[in-house]
Amino acid sequence: MNAASRDVPSDLLKDRILSSLDDDKAEEVVAIDLRGRSSIADWMVICSGRSARQVSAISEKLVERLKDEFGRVSRVEGKETGDWVLIDTGDVVVHVFRPEVREFYQLEKMWMPSGAHAAGGVRPAQG
Repeated sequence: MNAASRDVPSDLLKDRILSSLDDDKAEEVVAIDLRGRSSIADWMVICSGRSARQVSAISEKLVERLKDEFGRVSRVEGKETGDWVLIDTGDVVVHVFRPEVREFYQLEKMWMPSGAHAAGGVRPAQG
Protein backbone atom coordinates (compact mmCIF):
# COMPACT_ATOMS: atom_id res chain seq x y z
CA MET A 1 0.00 0.00 0.00
CA ASN A 2 1.32 3.44 -0.82
CA ALA A 3 1.27 6.35 1.60
CA ALA A 4 -1.77 7.98 -0.03
CA SER A 5 -3.89 4.86 0.35
CA ARG A 6 -3.00 4.59 4.05
CA ASP A 7 -4.13 8.18 4.62
CA VAL A 8 -7.73 7.56 3.57
CA PRO A 9 -9.89 7.59 6.71
CA SER A 10 -11.91 4.40 7.11
CA ASP A 11 -15.20 6.32 7.23
CA LEU A 12 -14.45 8.00 3.88
CA LEU A 13 -13.47 4.65 2.39
CA LYS A 14 -16.67 3.07 3.74
CA ASP A 15 -18.79 5.89 2.33
CA ARG A 16 -17.19 5.54 -1.11
CA ILE A 17 -17.78 1.77 -0.99
CA LEU A 18 -21.45 2.31 -0.12
CA SER A 19 -21.75 4.79 -2.99
CA SER A 20 -20.15 2.33 -5.43
CA LEU A 21 -22.47 -0.45 -4.31
CA ASP A 22 -25.46 1.85 -4.74
CA ASP A 23 -24.28 2.86 -8.23
CA ASP A 24 -24.14 -0.81 -9.23
CA LYS A 25 -27.56 -1.66 -7.76
CA ALA A 26 -26.35 -3.87 -4.93
CA GLU A 27 -29.24 -4.96 -2.73
CA GLU A 28 -29.74 -5.10 1.05
CA VAL A 29 -26.56 -3.17 1.81
CA VAL A 30 -25.52 -3.25 5.47
CA ALA A 31 -22.55 -1.47 7.04
CA ILE A 32 -21.39 -2.79 10.42
CA ASP A 33 -19.07 -0.75 12.63
CA LEU A 34 -16.34 -3.07 13.92
CA ARG A 35 -14.22 -0.41 15.65
CA GLY A 36 -13.44 -1.57 19.15
CA ARG A 37 -14.95 -5.00 18.42
CA SER A 38 -12.45 -6.55 16.01
CA SER A 39 -8.93 -6.01 14.77
CA ILE A 40 -9.71 -7.29 11.25
CA ALA A 41 -11.14 -3.98 10.01
CA ASP A 42 -13.00 -0.83 11.07
CA TRP A 43 -16.06 -1.66 8.96
CA MET A 44 -17.72 -4.66 7.40
CA VAL A 45 -20.07 -4.10 4.48
CA ILE A 46 -22.41 -6.87 3.35
CA CYS A 47 -24.60 -6.75 0.27
CA SER A 48 -26.28 -8.93 -2.33
CA GLY A 49 -26.35 -9.12 -6.10
CA ARG A 50 -29.22 -10.78 -7.94
CA SER A 51 -27.01 -13.25 -9.84
CA ALA A 52 -23.47 -14.60 -9.93
CA ARG A 53 -22.80 -12.29 -12.87
CA GLN A 54 -23.97 -9.21 -10.95
CA VAL A 55 -22.01 -10.24 -7.84
CA SER A 56 -18.84 -10.45 -9.94
CA ALA A 57 -19.56 -7.15 -11.72
CA ILE A 58 -20.28 -5.28 -8.46
CA SER A 59 -17.03 -6.59 -7.00
CA GLU A 60 -14.95 -5.81 -10.07
CA LYS A 61 -16.25 -2.23 -10.32
CA LEU A 62 -15.67 -1.61 -6.62
CA VAL A 63 -12.06 -2.80 -6.78
CA GLU A 64 -11.43 -0.65 -9.88
CA ARG A 65 -12.96 2.47 -8.28
CA LEU A 66 -10.94 2.10 -5.07
CA LYS A 67 -7.74 1.67 -7.04
CA ASP A 68 -8.48 4.63 -9.36
CA GLU A 69 -9.71 7.02 -6.65
CA PHE A 70 -7.56 6.11 -3.64
CA GLY A 71 -4.69 4.03 -4.99
CA ARG A 72 -6.04 1.27 -2.77
CA VAL A 73 -5.20 -2.24 -3.97
CA SER A 74 -7.71 -4.71 -2.52
CA ARG A 75 -7.38 -8.44 -2.02
CA VAL A 76 -10.23 -10.30 -3.67
CA GLU A 77 -11.39 -13.88 -3.18
CA GLY A 78 -14.24 -15.77 -4.82
CA LYS A 79 -14.81 -13.64 -7.92
CA GLU A 80 -14.47 -16.65 -10.22
CA THR A 81 -17.65 -18.33 -8.96
CA GLY A 82 -19.68 -15.23 -8.13
CA ASP A 83 -21.44 -16.83 -5.15
CA TRP A 84 -19.58 -14.90 -2.45
CA VAL A 85 -16.87 -12.36 -3.17
CA LEU A 86 -14.71 -11.09 -0.33
CA ILE A 87 -12.97 -7.76 -0.90
CA ASP A 88 -10.41 -6.79 1.73
CA THR A 89 -9.51 -3.11 1.46
CA GLY A 90 -7.62 -3.12 4.75
CA ASP A 91 -9.94 -0.85 6.77
CA VAL A 92 -13.19 -2.11 5.25
CA VAL A 93 -14.05 -5.72 4.45
CA VAL A 94 -16.79 -6.12 1.84
CA HIS A 95 -18.84 -9.27 1.27
CA VAL A 96 -20.89 -9.46 -1.92
CA PHE A 97 -23.25 -12.45 -1.97
CA ARG A 98 -25.86 -14.11 -4.09
CA PRO A 99 -29.00 -13.99 -1.90
CA GLU A 100 -29.13 -17.76 -1.21
CA VAL A 101 -25.49 -17.84 -0.13
CA ARG A 102 -25.93 -14.79 2.08
CA GLU A 103 -28.92 -16.41 3.75
CA PHE A 104 -26.94 -19.59 4.36
CA TYR A 105 -23.96 -17.89 6.06
CA GLN A 106 -25.90 -15.14 7.88
CA LEU A 107 -22.85 -12.97 8.58
CA GLU A 108 -25.05 -10.13 9.83
CA LYS A 109 -26.25 -12.25 12.74
CA MET A 110 -22.67 -12.99 13.69
CA TRP A 111 -21.38 -9.41 13.50
CA MET A 112 -24.27 -7.02 14.11
CA PRO A 113 -24.51 -5.53 17.58
CA SER A 114 -27.23 -7.13 19.68
CA GLY A 115 -30.55 -5.39 19.24
CA ALA A 116 -29.73 -4.14 15.71
CA HIS A 117 -31.76 -5.47 12.81
CA ALA A 118 -30.79 -5.55 9.14
CA ALA A 119 -33.45 -4.84 6.57
CA GLY A 120 -33.37 -4.13 2.87
CA GLY A 121 -31.73 -0.80 2.18
CA VAL A 122 -31.01 -0.13 5.87
CA ARG A 123 -27.47 0.58 6.94
CA PRO A 124 -27.38 -0.01 10.70
CA ALA A 125 -24.45 0.59 12.98
CA GLN A 126 -23.01 3.53 11.06
CA GLY A 127 -20.87 5.95 12.95
